[in-house]
Amino acid sequence: MSTLVTGIAELVTNDPSLGDGQLGLVSEAAVVVDGGTVAWVGPAARAPEADERVDVGGRAVIPGFVDSHAHLVFAGDRSAEFEARMSGARYDGGGIGSTVAATREASDDALRARLRSLVAEMRGQGTTTVEVKSGYGLTVDDEARCLRLAAEVTPETTFLGAHVVPAEYAGRRDEYVDLVTGPMLAACAPYARWIDVFCEAASAHAFDGAAARAVLTAGRDAGLGLRVHANQLSAGPGVRLAVELGAASADHCTHLTDDDVDALAGGTTVATLLPGVEFSTRSPYPDARRLLSAGVTVALATDCNPGSCFTSSMAFCVALAVREMHMTAAEALWAATAGGAAALRRTDVGRLCPGARADLAVLEAPSFTHLAYRPGVPLVRALNVGYSGSGHPSR
Repeated sequence: MSTLVTGIAELVTNDPSLGDGQLGLVSEAAVVVDGGTVAWVGPAARAPEADERVDVGGRAVIPGFVDSHAHLVFAGDRSAEFEARMSGARYDGGGIGSTVAATREASDDALRARLRSLVAEMRGQGTTTVEVKSGYGLTVDDEARCLRLAAEVTPETTFLGAHVVPAEYAGRRDEYVDLVTGPMLAACAPYARWIDVFCEAASAHAFDGAAARAVLTAGRDAGLGLRVHANQLSAGPGVRLAVELGAASADHCTHLTDDDVDALAGGTTVATLLPGVEFSTRSPYPDARRLLSAGVTVALATDCNPGSCFTSSMAFCVALAVREMHMTAAEALWAATAGGAAALRRTDVGRLCPGARADLAVLEAPSFTHLAYRPGVPLVRALNVGYSGSGHPSR
């Protein structure tokens, strides 16, 4: 069954061969969807016939957001921690332990309900692909069950057993790394596409370069792709380790040296920026302009999690990127769609061109610039044309 989506005032394709500029903009456009895939894109006046027709009434259409960094399997509440930070407390990752305790105590049903609620919340704001990490179980059984639940809603699942050193391993970091790279990895790999590590020299709770290397190489040997929480709290080895090992993404990238930027520019690792974290922790924002000027591929993601950034809104992150990180509205939207797809090494999402998934999002506005122009306004929603309804934002 084919569907013609018409009445599009402005279509963002992210394919410069189809339209103007970096975003491949097409005015007065139409899209034909067939079997959940984009079959045709172009001016509405030249659109072919289809079995059905949907008119979006002069609104803008963009590719669904690709949120390539989120922590959605958890229990508990850390609003008091947020309030403390707003009063001047410094974020160092230490609050993760409270979420770990609550998550271990929660039932599968409770974790599943919150996970599915957050995914629905994301889709209601235009996100059609989401990556979901573990990292709040930190035992073999709890990490495996978190990933098993995550796999119910997305194929982009990430094993983050090396999130922090749990309380029961305090002072025994090496023993915990042995657990992560041994029995925990073996139990979790069947449910994961990726492995991640919180590599941070400035935190007593995270992992140094040597430990991060051990985790990532073990994951690679197990067939998992690599991602790294890198350089969030201070400059350190995370970014260059990510590039050296060919990680798909180095996430945060808040504190970068010139060597870090040069490494990213010379490699294939995407720099995924998470401005909601800086908003929620009163930390300095990453220098997106520096990265873009060096030719680095930049993605935006929410880092939705209960501690350092509890937002599910990619549109909010786009607005922050424009206002606080000096990205243009076009650069920020590309980073939140095609950039996120690059961070997941996906070519079927993040763009609207023939052969891509029909992940269309509609704005209650005539142009994509309204995402930054009207911050905090719920302008965007995923369009159900071509959506499988399987509970997976993207399959």
